[in-house]
Amino acid sequence: MSAIAIDAGTSLIKAVVFDDDGREVAVARRETEVRRPRPGWAEQDMRSVWTAVVDAIREVVSAARDGVRFLALTAQGDGCWLVDEHGEPTGPAILWSDGRGAPFVDDWLRDGVAEQAFRLNGSVGFAGLPHAILTWLGEHDPDRVHASSTALTCGGWLFSRFTDVVGVDCSDASVPFLDPRTRAYSPELLSLFDLDWATPLLPRVLDGADTTAGLSRRAAEELGLPEDTPVVLAPYDVASTALGAGSTEAGLACTILGTTLCTEVFTPSVDTSGTPSGLTLVLGSGRDVVRAFPTLAGTEVLAWACRLLGLSHPREVTALAEHTAPGAAGLTFLPYLSPAGERVPFLDTAARGTFWGLSLEHGRDAVARAVLEGLTTVVKDCLDATTAQVDELRVCGGGANSELWCRLIADVTGVRVVRPADGEVGAKGAFLTGLVATGAEPDPTSAATRHVRTDRVYDPEPRHVEHYAEQYERFRTLREISTRGWHLPTR
Repeated sequence: MSAIAIDAGTSLIKAVVFDDDGREVAVARRETEVRRPRPGWAEQDMRSVWTAVVDAIREVVSAARDGVRFLALTAQGDGCWLVDEHGEPTGPAILWSDGRGAPFVDDWLRDGVAEQAFRLNGSVGFAGLPHAILTWLGEHDPDRVHASSTALTCGGWLFSRFTDVVGVDCSDASVPFLDPRTRAYSPELLSLFDLDWATPLLPRVLDGADTTAGLSRRAAEELGLPEDTPVVLAPYDVASTALGAGSTEAGLACTILGTTLCTEVFTPSVDTSGTPSGLTLVLGSGRDVVRAFPTLAGTEVLAWACRLLGLSHPREVTALAEHTAPGAAGLTFLPYLSPAGERVPFLDTAARGTFWGLSLEHGRDAVARAVLEGLTTVVKDCLDATTAQVDELRVCGGGANSELWCRLIADVTGVRVVRPADGEVGAKGAFLTGLVATGAEPDPTSAATRHVRTDRVYDPEPRHVEHYAEQYERFRTLREISTRGWHLPTR
C-alpha cells in the first residue's frame, strides 16, 4: 500500500504519495500566506494552513490506488500556535520568523540568561520561540493568553486536527523549555525566563507510540480517507529533512538550502559546553539528538538579489554568478537580511546585510557571485560551529537544484557534497519515520539505507578550497567589524 507524507512548510504545503519502494508517485502543492501586519511580525491564519493541507491531500489521494497505509506529518517548527480548550485558534499563528520578541531576547543575552539556558538545554533561543512570544503576549495581549489553553506548533496543530490528540513531537518541544536529558519540561528553564505562569500552556510531549494515532471521523470525512487510518507525527521539518536526506547517524551532516539555511548533524549525546550557539533537538524514543543551526535568512536572499538585479528568477542569480571568478572580484557580502537579525551560529537581533569592498568597478555578475558566496560561507560557519568531524554533507531544498551552488559548497567547506535524488526530502523523512512507527522498518538508518537514493556527488576542488579558506577568515573578520555598526542608533 501507498503512504502519504505531508510537509507543511512556512510558505508551501506539500502532500506526497510514496509507493512501497519509497518512490514519489504524486505531489500536490499549496501556497500559504505569511502575513506581516507590522514591521518585524510574521503570522499565518491557522485555519487556512489546515485547509491547504486538506486540499493537497485530497488532490493526491487518488494516486494511492492500492489504499493509504498511513499518513505521516512534518511541519515548520518553533513559533506559537495558540488554541483554546476546544482546540480552536485564539488568533493567528505567530511564526518562527517573527521578531516582536527581540527586545526580550536582547535582555536575556545582556543579563546572561541566554547562556544559563544553553548550559541547561544546549540551545540558544531567539525571538521566534515560545519564550519570547509568550513574554510579549503576556505584556501586550494578555486577553489572548487568558483565552488560550495550549501553545502548539504547526505540527502539533495539524496533528490535533487529524487525530484530536493535543501534543507536540519531542523535536518541537526541545526549544526553549525541554531538558534534553530527561525529555521533560524544565521548571528551572521556565523560572529562568519568568514564565512559570505559562506552564499550563505547554502541550504534552509525544514520544514513542504516542506519536501515532488514528484519523478522526471528522478529518476522515474531510480527506476522503477511512477513519482510524494511522497518522504519524514525525520530527519537525529540519530534523525530518535530515532523515530524508539519509543523515541518520552520528557524524552525518545535512544542509537545507531553503527559506532557512539549516546545517545539522546527528550526535549521540547532549553537549552544553563551549560557546553557546545553535539548537539541540531531541528525537523520540531515546535516539540521537540533532545539533541544528537554522539561519533566519536563506533562499529569500537570492529572491532579494533577483529583485535588486532586475532578474526574473533566482536561478538567474546563480547563472549570472558563473561569469565571475571565485572571490567576486574582492567583493564580500554578509547575507544577514532578516528583519529579526540572525540566530545561528551567533545570536544578534540587530544583524543586517552588508557589502564590503564595493566600488564602481563591480557589476551585476560580481554582486551575484558575492551574494552566493556569502550564503555559502554561512553554511561553512554553521558546519564549523557543530564541532563535528564531517566527511560528507548532504544538501537538499530548492537551492540544491543549482549545480554551481552545490560545487561552491564543496569548495567552501572542503567536504564532499551529496545531493539526494528525491525532490521532497522533508516529506521523505516523514515517510521514513512513518515506516518505523508502523513497524515496517526497524529503525531510521535501515529505512534510509533502503529508500534514500543519491543523485549527484560533488568533490571539493583543492585549489578552490585553499582560496575560500582565506575568504572565510576575511568574512569572519568583516562580520566582527560590522557588529559595532549594527548597534549604532538609528532614527
